[in-house]
Amino acid sequence: MTTMPNRTRSGHGGPGSGETINSASMFAGAMLTVSGLLSILMGTAGIANDTLFAASRYAYRFDLTAWGWIHLVIGVALFIAGLGVLTHQSWGRGAGAAVAGISLITQFMFVPYYPAWAIPVMTLDLLILFALTRGHIETSGGQ
Repeated sequence: MTTMPNRTRSGHGGPGSGETINSASMFAGAMLTVSGLLSILMGTAGIANDTLFAASRYAYRFDLTAWGWIHLVIGVALFIAGLGVLTHQSWGRGAGAAVAGISLITQFMFVPYYPAWAIPVMTLDLLILFALTRGHIETSGGQ
């Protein structure tokens, strides 16, 4: 019997490749944990001091304590998903992409309250989404 050669190149792991973690996943996991910690800090600040942020008339206007709780919950979810990606859990990449997408939407809604915070975190969320969802292209070497 002949065995099939492993066509997965080093550093470009596909499903079941046995690879521990690649550089894009390492980046995404690290940035998920950083974004999670930042969101936890923002949520704590919003809960502790309800007058910290102010916005004029706005369609997505919530009580700032509610925004604090939203940021806190999403921050915890981002941190857990980041740990899942870093420890190469099967649910890590999917959960990380889902939570980063939710974080991107909530940061967009938070722009009128604190744009100097929301826009960089939105950029970070987009980079995380790109790193987690980029495709791995495998060539067959002309076969």
